[in-house]
Amino acid sequence: MIEVQKKEGESASSLYFRFSKKVRRSGVILEVRKRRFHDRVVNKRKVRESAKHRANKAKEITRLKKLGLSA
Repeated sequence: MIEVQKKEGESASSLYFRFSKKVRRSGVILEVRKRRFHDRVVNKRKVRESAKHRANKAKEITRLKKLGLSA
């Protein structure tokens, strides 16, 4: 955790500037940006099975639409 103590007679803006400077130098922001969109690891077999399932579902829906049975 990053902490900054206010010095005697220091203005709020300079305190904020010192804090933001420490945050930038520590690399916290870069780490958060890297982790923000990190995807969990899924094995290839599950990905393929899911794709097959979606394709079969889409075929079934188009077949039912052609028959006039789907809403």
